[in-house]
Amino acid sequence: MSGLEAPEELLVETVTTVNGRVVRANVPARLHLADFLRLHLGLTGTHIGCEQGACGMCTVIVDGEAVKSCLMLACQVDGRDVRTVESLAEEDELNTLQQAFKEEHALQCGFCSPGFLMTATALAHQNCRPGPDRIREEIAGVLCRCTGYDNVVAAIERWFLENPQGSPADPLPAGHRGHCDPGLT
Repeated sequence: MSGLEAPEELLVETVTTVNGRVVRANVPARLHLADFLRLHLGLTGTHIGCEQGACGMCTVIVDGEAVKSCLMLACQVDGRDVRTVESLAEEDELNTLQQAFKEEHALQCGFCSPGFLMTATALAHQNCRPGPDRIREEIAGVLCRCTGYDNVVAAIERWFLENPQGSPADPLPAGHRGHCDPGLT
């Protein structure tokens, strides 16, 4: 042994709301939110691709905003509202956005789907009625090697057209609505 010992890992007490449920945990200070969701809470719908924020597979919603959970520490969501793709299903039934993805054939291998679904849901929380250009801009942070994006855009656009209220499956707590620049819709 070299005499260098690993320091004891610092734990941070964190209280957050995940998919409507209050979660209290002592989390390692350097634990990414993606790993906390997957390994500690068993929410494996949040996929991990690059672990560098480039692929968007790990997108979740934090206080109404789409964030890449591999770039956020678990302790940073203390006191905040976190929504994962698991929050979208309604009693084991596809919600309207998931159904639009199915009907528009926006799914291939499915690995990127949670990123697209959560990005679109966050966009709905901004009270936007986006057109195809705005949708493409929003989903640009999610990489997909299978679909070519056209069917994904069609599914999201269809969902907004069929649900003029945005119809997020997981309404956010008061005060967590984002801002939509009308010039970008």
